[in-house]
Amino acid sequence: MAANTNPGTLTLTPLRGVPLIEPGDDLAGAILHALTGSNLALQPRDVLVVAQKIVSKAEGRLVDLKTVTPSPRAIELANATAKDPRVVELILAESSEVLRHRPGAIIVAHRLGFVLANAGIDMSNVGPDGADHALLLPADPDRSCRELREQLHQRTGVDVAVLIIDSFGRAWRNGTVGTAIGVSGFPALADLRGQPDLFGRPLQITEVGLADELAAAASLMMGQASEGIPAVLARGVPYQRRESGVQELIRPKAQDLFR
Repeated sequence: MAANTNPGTLTLTPLRGVPLIEPGDDLAGAILHALTGSNLALQPRDVLVVAQKIVSKAEGRLVDLKTVTPSPRAIELANATAKDPRVVELILAESSEVLRHRPGAIIVAHRLGFVLANAGIDMSNVGPDGADHALLLPADPDRSCRELREQLHQRTGVDVAVLIIDSFGRAWRNGTVGTAIGVSGFPALADLRGQPDLFGRPLQITEVGLADELAAAASLMMGQASEGIPAVLARGVPYQRRESGVQELIRPKAQDLFR
């Protein structure tokens, strides 16, 4: 499948005016309100890129740390990493394996398959009393994408693709980058093997993490601190529509040379 069959202008529009989301809030309605406030209407082939935080909040993935009792393993790991043992207990509960740790960071294999720091658990921008709460990743980000996409389709008659993104660190590189953790209606991975290069030679190994590329671009618009922009509308992304899932982007453990 060619990822760039019709290159043109890519437009990324930050959706301002999305309110602070609370558990149970109508996320699709909040996004449509922000689109209206930006004088925008959804169009076919648009891609809506949404920050993980507002999805997790709407789905009630906020945990009051006062309700968490750390296990002996969590206490041991907390002492080794100088982290709150209650947060470490949540990290262990969300993970299938602890891969590495040092003071301030625990690298895990998340139950969803991602390899990342601290199981993606966040305490920034979760609310005014964020020190007492931790935000987990959505239970099933692909499902969250499908449900949001269907709700938008029902209300507008337009079928758009949806990505949920978060900020991940990377092996051997400093700095976090926007990364797709949920996908619907968009090719997470574009397989270009067999496509000709400029000189007609077929590509042998090229697979493009298309969802991650768009996630990184949208993350630039969202920011990481107090910007308050949790959604971006991408228009003009060159891709062929198909159903997909974020598992396409996760390298099988047997092929993972970085662990």
